[in-house]
Formats: sequence, C-alpha cells, structure tokens
Amino acid sequence: MKSRSGHRRSRHGALALAIVAGAGLAGGYVTVQKGSTASAEGHADAAEVAHTRAGAAGQGSSAQPNPAPSSTAPALPPSVMPFNAKLTSKDIPVEGGGVRSGGCSGSLIAPDWIITAGHCFHDLDGTRAGGAPHYHMTVAVGKINDEDPRGHVVQAVDVRQSPVNDLALVKLSAPITDIAPLTLPTGPPKVGEDVDFVGWGSLSATVVAPADHMKRGHFEVSEIRHTELDMSPREARTVENSPCHDDSGSPFFIPEGDQKGRLVAVEDNGPDCPQPGVETTARVDTILDWIHEQMS
Repeated sequence: MKSRSGHRRSRHGALALAIVAGAGLAGGYVTVQKGSTASAEGHADAAEVAHTRAGAAGQGSSAQPNPAPSSTAPALPPSVMPFNAKLTSKDIPVEGGGVRSGGCSGSLIAPDWIITAGHCFHDLDGTRAGGAPHYHMTVAVGKINDEDPRGHVVQAVDVRQSPVNDLALVKLSAPITDIAPLTLPTGPPKVGEDVDFVGWGSLSATVVAPADHMKRGHFEVSEIRHTELDMSPREARTVENSPCHDDSGSPFFIPEGDQKGRLVAVEDNGPDCPQPGVETTARVDTILDWIHEQMS
C-alpha cells in the first residue's frame, strides 16, 4: 500500500541518522505510566539487586554450608500495556548495495503472533513481501523502555500480508505465554469511540530514530471506510503522544485497564509529527476470518 500523497507519509523510517538528545528513560516512563508512582530508576535498581551468601566454603574441615539468603529481590510491578512490540532491523537492503536500519511498532495478538503494518516487511523495491523476512527483524515485547528487564526479545520468522489493506501478521521465533495478547474486535468501532495508541516511533519529524521508551496517546475514531479508519487526537499533539516515523503498525485499541485491551486498527500513515491532522489506520475487523485462518 502506498502512502497518501502530499503531506502524508509512511511511518516506517530509517534509524541510522541520529539519536534524539534529551529523551531520558525516566521522563518516558512517567509519560506511559499514567499516574504510577514507580520510576524508571526504581526498575533499574530492582533489576540490579543481587543475592549474596555469607560465609566461605572450602576452607578446611571447619567450613560451614552457606546460609540461605536473608531476603529476596523485590518483584517488579506489572508492565504497562505489555502487549506492545518494538520492531528493529539493522540490515534492510537498499538499492545499489549496502543496508540500512529501520523499525516499526506492533502488538501481540496471540502467543506467537504480532500484528503490524504490512509495509514494515518489503523487498528491495519497497513492495510489501510475505514469507520469511528479507532481513532480520528483532521484536521486543512487553517492555516500557530499552533497559526494562521484563518482557521478551524474539525474532520475526514468517510474514503474512493482508490481501486488502496495509497490515501484516508476523510469526515469532518463540511463543510468549506470560503476556495477555490484545483481543481481536468482534465488529467495527463507532465514530467518536475513544481509543489509545502505543508505539516506539521517533521523537522528531526530522531526526528519524526509534524512541528509547514506549509512547502513548489518546484518539477517537473520526471516519470509517471499507478497510481503513481515520483517528483524530483527543489532546494537543506532541512527539510523545502521536505516531511518528517508526510508529507504523502501532496498535489503536480500547484499553481494559493497564494490562489488556481490544484491538481496533494499526497505524499506516499520517501527518509529520507533531503536526495537526488525522492518522490513517488499517481496520482489523474487516479481515478477522483471514487473521484466524493464518494463525490456525
């Protein structure tokens, strides 16, 4: 699927231009936690807690067995929107030889399947491609920032391209069984219905690089077409709450608390962030039979 002409462009950008300065993990964490009292630093500290054992072993016959640890590491709180997925690649072939980096976003919809934008997987000519990916694509699921010890990092091994819109199913190299996937819709949404967005795209319209933390924003369904939906923001746009480059495939969903949700659509393209305008997304409900067939 081609992006619309004019000011609209694909959300699948190149990574290897620059790293956005000043986008700290703590700030991003506060953005997505929506009122949580935990901090990114707290998560890092918890991940670094080490168990120690007192006493020395092997020092003659007087050596005593090591005692059991007096305490255990504190458990990390549940992740926020753990079904989110960050897709990154470092070896996308380019015309004339060589490779580039690139990325997309997505979401878990079954233990070994994610859903994303179809144009995230393409051939040398930029045409959407199915089957084994033409380049390595790493998929991180269940993290809220790059340093988050929770979640899983797997590989994309098979791609199924939607026959009607810019959407793809991606099979993972290993199933993820400890995260609740987004549930699939049972029918179309309603105009005016509230939805959330999460993604890992760029924090700039000109400096194209994935964010180091998950972004989150609030939208509403503004128009329903045969295979697409338009989404309008419900708050002033910023790079933290709006899709940007590398946000292709980001889910738009109806949240059910901070852990679960019902998928409505995935990001295809939109205005240069954070400029005003609507987001064009691929409807999920119109291809439910196809989705179930691919995953069966």
